[in-house]
Amino acid sequence: MSETENLVIEIKDRELKMIKRILSNYDLKLVHIKKIRSIYKIKTETNTVCLKKISHEFKKVENGNYLVRELEKNEFHNLARYIATKEGKLIVSYKNLAFYLMEWVDGEECNLNDINEAVKAAKLLAKFHLATQKIDLHKIKLKKSNSKNWVNSFTKSIHDMEEFKKIIEGKKIKNKFDFMYEDLIDTYYDRGLFSIKILNESSYFNIMKNFNFKKTVCHNSFYYQNIIKNKDMYYIIDLNSIIIDLPITDLGKMIRRLMSKNEYMWDFEKAKTIIEGYNSVNKLSKDDIEIMLALIVFPHKFWKLGNKRYVKHKNWSENKYINRLDKIVSNNKYENNFIENYINYTVDYQ
Repeated sequence: MSETENLVIEIKDRELKMIKRILSNYDLKLVHIKKIRSIYKIKTETNTVCLKKISHEFKKVENGNYLVRELEKNEFHNLARYIATKEGKLIVSYKNLAFYLMEWVDGEECNLNDINEAVKAAKLLAKFHLATQKIDLHKIKLKKSNSKNWVNSFTKSIHDMEEFKKIIEGKKIKNKFDFMYEDLIDTYYDRGLFSIKILNESSYFNIMKNFNFKKTVCHNSFYYQNIIKNKDMYYIIDLNSIIIDLPITDLGKMIRRLMSKNEYMWDFEKAKTIIEGYNSVNKLSKDDIEIMLALIVFPHKFWKLGNKRYVKHKNWSENKYINRLDKIVSNNKYENNFIENYINYTVDYQ
């Protein structure tokens, strides 16, 4: 796990006392503690471990522990193990808080801005998906995603855009962001309809009918912070968000997130390279490829920005809102080219 200098946080005396009390439940001898983001790097006499805080959803830790153990049986070792207390418990409660302990994975956060690392991460994701298909998932209770309801989810979001427009139209005083966002709603509304059209004209509904017969666990949080690189080895950390879902959900979200970055700028060739990296381990069907486009190009960022402004009323400065919107708009022409190239790719895909 990465411990970049600016991520290290000072530990206060009361906090240190709490950590030591928690660690007394484990069979280890403490040497040093360092806080990085919201986790604690614990150096002991024999190894290095990671202490994490968790909310009330303790089942997530039990699910993660089961998954790690079962994946190891299937030769997938790119995960950190959970560590039980002296009494064999996975979770330690302290007042109104709860913690669990895992192995510390040495390395740096994966640099997904580097296409070569992104491809290796995609291969790791494919390997993870394949390995989870061999596990008996009846022994754990995992949430199922809303993949069955992509059409409903997308429809709700474009209806939200209509509501954003009504809110703006009803304002007595509009600012610059209001005018800018209002002018763009129809464009991104149509983009949302395009995603729904892809699903309606594809094999999406048939795939979802048969989905339960081949369950796959998705990481559901496959971001750079959760992918650790140690030399040529890559590891997945943080299994608290795992769900049962289509593999293309993980991959599609990964590609969507990367395409809006300056290093990618909706360059289809780079997306294709990532897809082919995934395919080299776990081959996607033509139907999968077609359906994934709907997820990648749905205007999630535009909807999310409007939701923050007009529903959640997030306390950002006007400049921050405008800069976020400018960034989204600047990608639009590249997205159009991306869609055209992606569709051409699906025609000849085998």
